[in-house]
Amino acid sequence: MQGEDGRKRAVIEQVKPEIDGGRFAIKRTVGETVVVEANVFTDGHDAVSCVLRYRREDMSSWSEVPMHPLDGDRWQGKFKVTAVGRYYYTLIAWVDHFKSWRQELTRRIQPEDIVLQLQVGAQWLEAAAGRAEGEASQRLRNQAKRLEGTDELSEKLTTTLEEETALLMAHYPDRRFATCYDKELIVVVDRPRARFSAWYEMFPRACATQASQHGDFKSCEARLPYIATMGFDVLYLPPIHPIGRINRKGRNNTLIAGPEDPGSPWAIGAKEGGHKSIHPQLGTLEDFRRFVAKAREFGIEVALDIAFQCAPDHPYIKAHPEWFRWRPDNTVQYAENPPKKYEDIYPFYFETDQWQPLWEELKSVFLFWIEQGVHIFRVDNPHTKPFLFWEWLIAEVKKVQPDALFLSEAFTRPNVMYRLAKLGFTQSYNYFPWRNTKQELTEYFTELTQTEVREYFRPNLWPNTPDILTEYLQFGGRPAFMIRLVLAATLGASYGIYGPAYELMENMPRSSGSEEYLNSEKYQLRLWDIGRDDSLKDFIAQVNQIRRSHLALQFDGNLHFYPVDNEQIICYGKWAANLADIILVVVNLDVHYTQSGWVELPLETLGIEPHLPYQVHDLLSDTHYLWHGPRNYVELNPALIPAHIFRLQRRVRTEQDFDSFM
Repeated sequence: MQGEDGRKRAVIEQVKPEIDGGRFAIKRTVGETVVVEANVFTDGHDAVSCVLRYRREDMSSWSEVPMHPLDGDRWQGKFKVTAVGRYYYTLIAWVDHFKSWRQELTRRIQPEDIVLQLQVGAQWLEAAAGRAEGEASQRLRNQAKRLEGTDELSEKLTTTLEEETALLMAHYPDRRFATCYDKELIVVVDRPRARFSAWYEMFPRACATQASQHGDFKSCEARLPYIATMGFDVLYLPPIHPIGRINRKGRNNTLIAGPEDPGSPWAIGAKEGGHKSIHPQLGTLEDFRRFVAKAREFGIEVALDIAFQCAPDHPYIKAHPEWFRWRPDNTVQYAENPPKKYEDIYPFYFETDQWQPLWEELKSVFLFWIEQGVHIFRVDNPHTKPFLFWEWLIAEVKKVQPDALFLSEAFTRPNVMYRLAKLGFTQSYNYFPWRNTKQELTEYFTELTQTEVREYFRPNLWPNTPDILTEYLQFGGRPAFMIRLVLAATLGASYGIYGPAYELMENMPRSSGSEEYLNSEKYQLRLWDIGRDDSLKDFIAQVNQIRRSHLALQFDGNLHFYPVDNEQIICYGKWAANLADIILVVVNLDVHYTQSGWVELPLETLGIEPHLPYQVHDLLSDTHYLWHGPRNYVELNPALIPAHIFRLQRRVRTEQDFDSFM
C-alpha cells in the first residue's frame, strides 16, 4: 500500500475489548484491571513481541506493559486504572529478531552452525547496546564480546540463553519497523459506586407520619436511619419540583383531579417554577441541601430523577414555545405511549430550529443540582430523546463533575438500551423484572455478564418500581418478594427497590392484567406503616450486609451458573480474585412448594480438592454443611427462606477445621 513501510511485518487483529470498532468506550471503576487481548502474528516463522500502551487523558506520555502469548496467535496484557476519568490504550507489535534468533539457536546441532549463529547474536546484542544507556548498555556490549571471544562454546550458549540477557534485550527492542494499532481505544473510569450500589426509591411526600399530610425534607431526614439500617447507600427521589395543575391526574390516574389530589411528580412545572425549583410543600433549597448533607452522614448518597418533560403550566411553555411541538389547533402534543396517555405532560421538541439553546438549558439543569450536592441522576425515559444529545450532555457534565453517575431508565428494545449505555450512561435498568424462569434468568444474565455487553452495560436490577408491579409479585406472596430480592441483590452488583412498597409487600394491581399499583402514590399521598411486624426490612438488611461483607458479590462479570437437576431451582456462583471469596447462591423459584435437587459444582475451577470434604456456610440461616464431591443435595421451603447464600470454605478437612468451631 502506498505510504506504508513495507518492512512493517507484524499484524494486530481482533483486539478485545473494542466496542464497535473503537467508536465507544469500555467501562471500569477505580482499582479495576483492564485485560486486553489481540491476535498478533507475522509472516514466516519469526517471533513477534507486543506491548500494551495506556495513558490517562490528562497525561501526554504512555506507559507500557508487555503482552504475553496465550494459545495460538492470541496475546494478552493488562493494566490497572487508578483515577476517575478517561484512559486510552493501544498496542504496538514488531518482529523480534533477537527472540527469533534465540529460539532458532536452541534447535541448532552442528557446532559450526552454532558458532556462526553466535556471531549473529553478537550483532543483535551490540545493536541493542546502542539503544540502551549506562550500565545496561555496557552489560549488553560485554555479552556481545563474550559471544565473539575465546570462551568455550558451552559457556557462550549459557550466556546467550540465560534469562537476564533476554530481559535486557526485551527492554531495548528494535522497533524501527513496529506496527502500531490504528486506534486509540477508550476506557471511561468511574468511582466504585458505579459498579456496586444498593438503591432505595422513596417519594419524599410520603414520609409524613399522619394520613393526608404532605411529607417534606425534614420528615425525610427522620426516615434516613430506617433506610441506613436496611443497608442502602443510594436514596433515589422521584422529581421534587413543583407539579403542574393543568390536566393534573387524580387518584389511580383518573383524568379529573380533586382539589386535594397532589398530582404526579413527573408532571413538572407550575407557577412556582420548573426543573430548578423545589415543590413548596417539600421545603426550600436550603432544606434540600441540609437533607443531602444529613444523608451523607448516614453513608447514603441522594440521587435525583431528571425527567425532561413539562407540565402544561411549566414556565418553559411561555418563555420558550419554540421548544415544543404545536399542533394545527394551537395546542401542544402531550406525551403518549399507546395505550398509555400522559395528558399532564408535554415532551420537548428536539427537532426545533432552536435545538442548541434547548440543549444548553437542559445541561444547566444537571449543573444546577450538582451545585446543590447531587452527583447521581436517574434519567427518566432517555430513549425518547436524541442519542447525540445524551452523548454530548454526559460528556459535558463530566467535564464539570467527573464523578457524576447516570442511571438510564429505558425499558425499551435491547439495541436502544445498549446504545444509551455506550453513549455514556453509567448504569441501566433492564429486563430483570420479567425474567422469572431458570432458563430466562440464565440466558439473560449470561448475555449481560459473559459477552461483550459487560464491557459497557452495567445492569441495575429492580424487582419493582412505581410503574412495575409484576405478575410474579402480585400472586407470589411473601416468598416472591424474598426470592426477587435475593436474585436482584446477588445476580447483580447494583440493584434497587421501590419502597416502602417492597418491604411491605404491596401487591395489589389497579386492575387485572395491569402492572400499575392500586392507589399508586404517583397520584396520591400514602401513609406507610414502616414498623409493621411482617415487614421484610430485617431480611433486606441481612442481604445487604452480606453484599457489603463479600467482595465476590460486588462485581458483575464473575457470574457463573451451575447445573441443578430441578428446573425450579437456580444455582450460580461468584468469586473474588484468586478465589479468596467464593459465594454460591441457590434459589427456589417456586413460590408455593418446597423444591429439592442436586447441585453440581466444578470443584477444580473453585480450587477444591475432589477427594476432600469442604464446608458451605449459609449466610442467611447461619447454618454450616459439610459437602463432598461435585454433587450435593439442597432443599428449600419458600415458606421459610427460599434461598441459600453459601460461602464456600475450600480448605476444610475435618469438622474440627470449621471456622465456627475455632
